[in-house]
Amino acid sequence: MFTDQNMTLLTDLYQLTMMQGYYKYGKKDKTAVFDLFFRENPFHAAFSVTAGLDQLIDYIEGLHFTDEDIAYLESTHIFEKEFLEYLRDFHFTGEIYAIPEGSIVFPGEPLVRVKAPIIEAQMIETTILCLINHQSLIATKAVRVNWAAKGDPVMEFGLRRAQGPDAGTLGARAAVIGGCVGTSNVLCAQLFDVAPKGTHAHSWVMSFDTEIEAFRAYAKLFPDMCILLVDTYDTLGSGVPNAIQVFKEMQAAGISSKLYGIRLDSGDLAYLSKEARKMLDDAGFKDAIISASSDLDEYLVRDLKLQGAQISLWGIGTKLITAQDNPSFGGVYKLSAEGTETGELKAKIKLSDNPAKVTNPWYKKILRIYDKATGKLKADLITLEEEIYNEEEELTIFDPTNTWKRMTFKAGSYYLREMLEPIFIDGKCVYERPSVNEIRSYCQQELETLWPESRRLVNAQTIPVDLSKPLYDLKQSMLHQYGKE
Repeated sequence: MFTDQNMTLLTDLYQLTMMQGYYKYGKKDKTAVFDLFFRENPFHAAFSVTAGLDQLIDYIEGLHFTDEDIAYLESTHIFEKEFLEYLRDFHFTGEIYAIPEGSIVFPGEPLVRVKAPIIEAQMIETTILCLINHQSLIATKAVRVNWAAKGDPVMEFGLRRAQGPDAGTLGARAAVIGGCVGTSNVLCAQLFDVAPKGTHAHSWVMSFDTEIEAFRAYAKLFPDMCILLVDTYDTLGSGVPNAIQVFKEMQAAGISSKLYGIRLDSGDLAYLSKEARKMLDDAGFKDAIISASSDLDEYLVRDLKLQGAQISLWGIGTKLITAQDNPSFGGVYKLSAEGTETGELKAKIKLSDNPAKVTNPWYKKILRIYDKATGKLKADLITLEEEIYNEEEELTIFDPTNTWKRMTFKAGSYYLREMLEPIFIDGKCVYERPSVNEIRSYCQQELETLWPESRRLVNAQTIPVDLSKPLYDLKQSMLHQYGKE
């Protein structure tokens, strides 16, 4: 978290009422396994990118009820005194496995797997969903925007349009994980050691008597990052010519700027950027940057590139930080196994009239299958935790819905990677936490494992996520068992 506020009560009331029930009926110490997963990729994409694990760790490590929390809960007259006394020493003692931040992930597979006393596993549901859902959404959106930019640097500019400080700051963090080179959010830059980015507003230009005075003043203040906003009055009639005049004056004064150019924030960006490029080139400023903002998303960036826009730096705000076309990720948290009186685990399954909402039971792991020759991702296989696979043996997987669809990997032609990594063991964090910039680099490596067909912004080719034969058989037997009741 980026706040000193105790976040323990950042939860839904029903988590606490269920906890009191577990406590009162002697079930609080029963082991439970929960999976956090999502059912559909946002943006009709072929994959998502998981993010938010670092904040999950902060939350779990800080999980405790203060005297003020307990006093508040007592004031609601919902909870019994004995249960409230129990909460005074409450903390997380279980295990958490998760897929590392920045990883490519797919529907149906656990992003986070929790095994703990049920009272603890229940308590953390809402908050970890909040943390993982939001940042995974923004990271996924950022990947798409960066792909559309085809290698041009993309800056996150969305704080003023975000749904509050948390969304603005953690959303900017997720955008950097997804590929953005920096953010306008200075708090995010400070907290997560990412690059702060920005120029000036139209109000700066309007506060001077003339546009060129504003440009000269800004160039004097920031000669090493002199990006001038040229569309306050007349982009091609005055903005670009005045910017060129200031660049000439800097050149005559012997000032060699590390970063200089113009920013466009309105109008026909394709046309204006092409005309501005000609003007800058004719004036001898061929290395001047042309940046653009103005309510952009991956589709507009893609179209501008197709139209030959001469833009080399992109500022993306509202539609990135709010994921405007798909504003929720849809992760859920479901019970998949529960302890018995003998201490063993028993598989659990949730049924539904909607087949997509039927869960996968048991204590599971995810094996990612890569093509050895290319290093490209071929499929994910969800298996029972105890299953063992040998890369030197032939492997056949099948679609759990259309079981006739099969894929066979010859012995030695593939390699496997187990995706879930230990984060907490016996309530203690055992995970070495990477920086945001390290996660960003890792995410770029992950994206390189995708085939081009899965990178399309529209009608992308999906990646198979199959169930192992033992897991498939377990699920079918449970469906048969409960379907007969």
